[in-house]
Amino acid sequence: MRRSEVLAEESILCLQKALTHLREIWELIGIPEDQRLQRTEVVKKHIKDLLDMMIAEEESLKERLIKSISICQKELSTLCSELHVEPFQEEGEPTILQLEKDLRTQVELMRKQKKERKQELKRLQDQDQELCEVLCMPHYDIDSASVPSLEELNQFRQHVASLRETKASRREEFVNTKRQIILCMEELDHTPDTSFERDVVCEDEDAFCLSLENIATLQKLLLQLEMRKSQNEAVCEGLRAQIQELWDRLQIPAEEREAVAMVMTGSKAKVKKALQLEVDRLEELKMQNMKKVIEAIRVELAQYWDRCFYSQEQRQGFAPYYDEDYTENLLQLHDAEIVRLRNYYESHKELFEGVQKWEESWRLFLEFERKASDPSRFTNRGGNLLKEEKQRAKLQKTLPKLEEELKVQIEMWEQEHTKPFVVNGQKFVEYVTAQWEMHRLEKERAKQERQLKNKKQTETEMLYGSAPRTPNKRRGLAPTTPGKVRKLNTTTISNATANSTIRPVFGGTVYRSPVSRLPPSGSKPVLTSTCSGKRTPRAGRHGANKENLELNGSILSARTFKGLQI
Repeated sequence: MRRSEVLAEESILCLQKALTHLREIWELIGIPEDQRLQRTEVVKKHIKDLLDMMIAEEESLKERLIKSISICQKELSTLCSELHVEPFQEEGEPTILQLEKDLRTQVELMRKQKKERKQELKRLQDQDQELCEVLCMPHYDIDSASVPSLEELNQFRQHVASLRETKASRREEFVNTKRQIILCMEELDHTPDTSFERDVVCEDEDAFCLSLENIATLQKLLLQLEMRKSQNEAVCEGLRAQIQELWDRLQIPAEEREAVAMVMTGSKAKVKKALQLEVDRLEELKMQNMKKVIEAIRVELAQYWDRCFYSQEQRQGFAPYYDEDYTENLLQLHDAEIVRLRNYYESHKELFEGVQKWEESWRLFLEFERKASDPSRFTNRGGNLLKEEKQRAKLQKTLPKLEEELKVQIEMWEQEHTKPFVVNGQKFVEYVTAQWEMHRLEKERAKQERQLKNKKQTETEMLYGSAPRTPNKRRGLAPTTPGKVRKLNTTTISNATANSTIRPVFGGTVYRSPVSRLPPSGSKPVLTSTCSGKRTPRAGRHGANKENLELNGSILSARTFKGLQI
């Protein structure tokens, strides 16, 4: 049994006990029955009114709870719709009081979430407005009256974060571009003359609108300033090159050059002005020294002719080079020609350098060929011969390779320019072929000269015998006493004979007769002493040895070897 039921029964018992007590009092007092009835009616009425009042109050409470439940349910339904959440469902079958409490608690929670979302939306909208004003972008499209969902708030946060990143990147670009613009303006001595330039340079950085249009205009301004700076630099460089050229042509002394050295760097307006003044001064000086300037240009022309491998005919094609009437018109012709040659050389520099490299390799190759035919190279010391042979072998491999590479490059150049590439008045291939042919003819000529020389030497030896291969040592200092003698067909030869020599015959050795040779004119031979003492050579010795010489005068007969004794 419930406690409330127990209390109800106790209340009934109390009421019965009270009525019984009242009756006892009434009996004791002696109140008549009709009065007792009246009094009982009054008690009944009081009790009934009290209970009715209590019941009415409780009924009112129930109605309020039911009304509150209805209101909470409606509000909760609206909040769930606004917050985009599932409708609230009560678990089980709660009492009216519990249901009202739960609904009221849920409503309060929903109200709090709604308030927080609205506050978050307001904060994000404020940030979006601030960033969009700086970036000149449209505001984020979102309904301010409705409650945003969690997904909508998350997307709004990402949008605001993206705007922050955009602002940071544009601001960094703005600051860097502004710094470069200021440097360019300082370099150009330029002061801001438009409202935009003043906004960029003079105003606060935070006040600058970082719109795409402004950033593009900023980049355009920087590009214009850089172009002006580049043009100034190019003009200044041209003026400096012109000054340097005029200095060289006019042979300006170093101390005079140092006076303007301070303006030989930079490209500011004052530097440009100073350079122009120096050029004007030098041009005027050039007009006063026309002959000297033209001769200096001719020296440079000759250098470029050499670099471009001009033939004599090509050089003579520039007739003003040989004109002796030094006028301003002649100077202009020379200036135009040197400019043309410079451009021609620079545009084909790679080819000319390749041909120059071939020329140097060819000269080195010819030098090695000359040394290879020189007998004195075998007397070298320190390994120079081995080093030269290695270089020569390497050059014999690299020179044809270099020729082939140049031929390919020149063929491509000729196809591109539809004209032949000329070296010293010839096409390169013909020029190389001619050089090799000249080398071959030179080798043939040298070979024939050697053969002719050897033939003449052989004929001379046939007539007079061979010349001594080694110099005589201490002639006239030999002892007077003869040493061992050798018998050669009954002819004795002293080993102390001062003018005796040795010749190889089939690996052996032959001694020349001490008798003097016949002179070419056929006159009598001049007799010489064979030792330090005076001795008269025996007559007929020349005739005795004559039979031992072959027709070529270079080898002895077999009888000579058989009669050779020591």
